[in-house]
Amino acid sequence: MKRSAKLLTGCLISLVVVLILTVGAAFLFLDGVIDILWYNSLGYLRLYALKLGYKYLIFGGVTLLFFSVLFLNFWVASRYLGVNAEDDAAAVGRSKRFIRGFRNGSLKVYTPLSLLLAVALALPLYREWEKALLFFFAPAMNVRDTLFNLDISYYLFSLPIFTLLQGRLLLTLVVMFLSLGLLYVAEMKVLERQGQALYFGAKLHLSVVVMLVFMVLAWGFLLEAHMLQYSMNNYPLFYGPGFAELRVTLPLIWASGVFTLLLAVSLIFFVHVHRGLPAVIVFAVLTLLAQGARNWNAITNAVNQYLVKPNELEYQYRFMSSSIQATLAAYDLQNVERREYEQLRTDARIPELGARTDLENIPLWDYELLGDVFQEVQGIRPYYRFSDVDTARYVLQGQLHQVYLAGREIHSEQLPEQAQNWINRHLKYTHGFGAVMIPAAQRGEERMRWFLRNMPAESDVGLSIGKPSIYYGTGTYPYAIAPNKSREFHYPGQEDEVLSDYTGSGDVRLGGLFRKLLFAVYFQDRHIFFTRQNLPESRVLFRRNLRERIETLTPFLKLDRDPYLVVTDQQMFWIQDAYTTSNWYPNSDFHKDDPFNYIRNSVKIVVDAYNGDVDYYLFEPDCPIVRAYQRAYPGVFKPADRMPAELMAQVRYPRDMFDIQMHMYSLYHQENPSTFYKGEDRMAFAEIHHQDTLIRMEPYYLTLNLIDFEQPEFFLITPMLPFNRDNLRALALAGCDGENYGRIILYTFPKGSQIFGPSQINALIDQNTEIAQHITLWNQQGTEVRRGKMIVLPLGKHILYIQPLYLESAGRLRIPQLKRIIVSADEFVVMDTTLERAIDRLQILLDGERILGAGETVLE
Repeated sequence: MKRSAKLLTGCLISLVVVLILTVGAAFLFLDGVIDILWYNSLGYLRLYALKLGYKYLIFGGVTLLFFSVLFLNFWVASRYLGVNAEDDAAAVGRSKRFIRGFRNGSLKVYTPLSLLLAVALALPLYREWEKALLFFFAPAMNVRDTLFNLDISYYLFSLPIFTLLQGRLLLTLVVMFLSLGLLYVAEMKVLERQGQALYFGAKLHLSVVVMLVFMVLAWGFLLEAHMLQYSMNNYPLFYGPGFAELRVTLPLIWASGVFTLLLAVSLIFFVHVHRGLPAVIVFAVLTLLAQGARNWNAITNAVNQYLVKPNELEYQYRFMSSSIQATLAAYDLQNVERREYEQLRTDARIPELGARTDLENIPLWDYELLGDVFQEVQGIRPYYRFSDVDTARYVLQGQLHQVYLAGREIHSEQLPEQAQNWINRHLKYTHGFGAVMIPAAQRGEERMRWFLRNMPAESDVGLSIGKPSIYYGTGTYPYAIAPNKSREFHYPGQEDEVLSDYTGSGDVRLGGLFRKLLFAVYFQDRHIFFTRQNLPESRVLFRRNLRERIETLTPFLKLDRDPYLVVTDQQMFWIQDAYTTSNWYPNSDFHKDDPFNYIRNSVKIVVDAYNGDVDYYLFEPDCPIVRAYQRAYPGVFKPADRMPAELMAQVRYPRDMFDIQMHMYSLYHQENPSTFYKGEDRMAFAEIHHQDTLIRMEPYYLTLNLIDFEQPEFFLITPMLPFNRDNLRALALAGCDGENYGRIILYTFPKGSQIFGPSQINALIDQNTEIAQHITLWNQQGTEVRRGKMIVLPLGKHILYIQPLYLESAGRLRIPQLKRIIVSADEFVVMDTTLERAIDRLQILLDGERILGAGETVLE
């Protein structure tokens, strides 16, 4: 009986100890425990385990490599230290005792010493573990550079790791050599007292270490040669190596590497046979001379000044060509289609567009001003915010419409001060509600037309949203506990507020006391533990900002600045464009604002606004970087064709990507090195005065039939000007629909023709006396006139410029109202309440049916 009682007591004590250890470990590694719960709720637990495993596996592997090098050398050294252990009193001194101690207790000495040094040497590689990951999983690109004929994947993935590894290995071997040198010198002193020389094995060991040091040095010269691909010596003319680097610098690097190896061989030969000292001296001098010449800029400067500069185009032709082609490839610009935009005579008619359905999709609202309108008219309550206004296209009642839409997101910090309590912020006001949508084209002097508005949602075109709640979005949301006994505020009703209960699967189930305690400590909020408002099905929703959510899951993806909302019959989603970038593409120029010289829009990320689910769809399967991540993290990236059809219909080419590409293309479209050298066809982005500030015209979305001509399509467009000139040089388009997605077309105008650019048209508008009179009159009536962003509209054979005019109150409540539309072509300017009427009047001027001077306007 006593034995059973003791056994039971022991079991209970063991259980208590295990429980205490478990709880203690949970709080000790609290962030990791929460991450495990969160990743698991999203179905990405394997991703979390792989990220964690790769990080420490790479660190462990590199540490093991350095440890093996150090340990093996110390172990070999110990075999040759203190071999003669006679207790000769004359021979036994401090050095002898240390060496005997090192040999007899070597494991206790050099094992921890090797481990300590290995960890210190491996730390930089641990911090760069993602580069090492790409090195192991990267595929070949099957594209080679023109200088060394190496696969581009070597530069993207191997060269960064080799550069880092070479430096750490060199440091390791130097440390090893100095340590062994000290030990063998001490041993040699002991042996000299006994009339003996240093053992042959010890000399051989040191020789091997010396040879390894010189081999790693020679490897460094090879890497230095490859690093010439990133030379800035010829910038800003072009990026990468030029004539001087190829004919002077590169041979000196090869000579340094060869002389270094010859010096190592001659030095080892001299140490062992005591002959060949002249060879050692000669190779040492040659190595120093080669390195000195390599690092003496006077030589390359002289070559450039006296040989290259007077004949620059001839000497640098092939190098400019390599840089141009590499840059175009790195920014995915090799397949840009160039078309001539033939300008007809000024009396050519603007085409009659039937019912003018094309004009119904011209975006007349400035989306920056539209955000204020949405907020004032459809904000409903101060705690709702429209964080961003997105441009999209929807098929409504069988017709394609370009639209503006925005989600009504919750901002609980805007609650009145007396309502700023824990229950309201975390239990009650947990989500936003619905969205608003308007057609892109509106009419001046008329009420705004709505496709979707109000709470609950109302639509005249058949739009509906099954789950209009927005729990995840672009705002900065606090954590929420939903559902809960307090019930959640859904939207304001006619008489009383409408409540709801969360039924989704977002994030982590709160569960019992232990999880409540975990989350209370994690959020440093005791209310989570003590509240009695939670239900058995309550969930903790956190990391609700979609950018934070995605960056936690996949920090290796570069995110676009503008995620956009998609409305479906079931619920709402966010689409976030993501990029894979590198700064290691050989011979490619760097983007001016970001430290990369290679980019692909590889991934579209869909975030469920209700459940918070995150799905990654692969849109650039040929990108080697995303393919490496796909291999490293299997199951994360899905093929693009698995994206649901209602989401695929809303995919668009990202504005940021197009902007980056056009910035590079404005210079590198000059593929002929002669043209590139002279810069005679360099282009620039259009700039225009907007709200009294000179701004660059950003790319914008249009719906027209400018790609295949058969039907209207949704695309990005941006006007391009000749460098330092104001006339229009080209129109660049990027398709967004179907097979034309990502297809870039450049419509060019004849260099000798004068096509007015945006700033010139802006000047014509400013100079128009009748428009100026109307603006002055409106400004005197307690309102303020604001001119919207200009739109360049290719319509038939004409280039039209469209600029909306808005009026807003000068008081506290400022709701912009679309008042007029200004339309310009050639030297004519007209203004009217609708785009259709303005174009009709412009046609009259172009037909010459009404004789008016250039720059005059027709007004009601």
